[in-house]
Amino acid sequence: MKPPARPAFETTRFDAASFFFSGLTGLATVLILAILAIILGTVFANGWSGLSWRFVTAGTEKDMFDVDKAGIFPMIFGTTARVILMTIFVIPVGVITAVYLTEYAHTTSVFTRAIRMAVNNLAGVPSIVFGLFGLGFFINFVGHSILDPALHPGHPEIIAFGKPAIIWASLTLAVMTLPVVIVTTEEALKAIPPGLREASLALGATKLQTIIRIVLPQALPGIMTGGILAVSRASGEVAPILFTGAAYYMASLPHSVTDQFMDLGYHVFVLSTQSPNVDRTKPILYATVAVLLLLTFGLNLVAIFVRARMRKKLRALN
Repeated sequence: MKPPARPAFETTRFDAASFFFSGLTGLATVLILAILAIILGTVFANGWSGLSWRFVTAGTEKDMFDVDKAGIFPMIFGTTARVILMTIFVIPVGVITAVYLTEYAHTTSVFTRAIRMAVNNLAGVPSIVFGLFGLGFFINFVGHSILDPALHPGHPEIIAFGKPAIIWASLTLAVMTLPVVIVTTEEALKAIPPGLREASLALGATKLQTIIRIVLPQALPGIMTGGILAVSRASGEVAPILFTGAAYYMASLPHSVTDQFMDLGYHVFVLSTQSPNVDRTKPILYATVAVLLLLTFGLNLVAIFVRARMRKKLRALN
């Protein structure tokens, strides 16, 4: 009896469409990397001469347009402070909202649809509108109409909260970045296998205990991703803080959350539009942009490192 004949291998035909679209995606990736390299190269090439330890650690006691005397430490401090405060405000609210939408809300209810519509609309609002919202709501209504009369009754001349301050700028940025945190956290919660929830409930745990002890720890890397995206967007924003806390000039650092602050992004705008000699201050301008990029990358790297540690601990527990 003859053995069965082995099937002949079919020759792979050249797929022109697949080759074209693969090349197109590769070209798009190279183009994006090239644009990023050009931007970073231009910034650091023009700002390298202005970068120095004195430039980073000096203040604004002297002329901030003088290449030999200018410093940006108050701007670094203000930018870092507002981003950290924003993160403290936005993460809990965003996580709680995402938990409600994922674990409790009925997908067909009118209330749930209204929340999702509000989140989607917030994601598309221009940043300058958030700045006007922060001025009208946080400063004029909450600060000037509620907090100041309550904390200083009978003294209308005392204005502590009814003015631009770092806390109002941070809250405005928190409202602006809230949709990013909600959507990212919601996707992280949906990615957790339903079997984990069912096993916890079968062992007698309540739904709240299951969410706190099982669901949220598993979703922490995704929550951190939302925080990273929020920091990336808020670090360079100027319009939302323009009316809510950023100062043109301050001789000292802010001492409380009710003080104004200097910001790197706003300082770049000042250097490029208010300088008496723009050509002379170009090294300071590019050096400030370079520091802003490095600060943004640094904050993101810290968050990425924390997320990696969390993932490592979760893998060790599993």
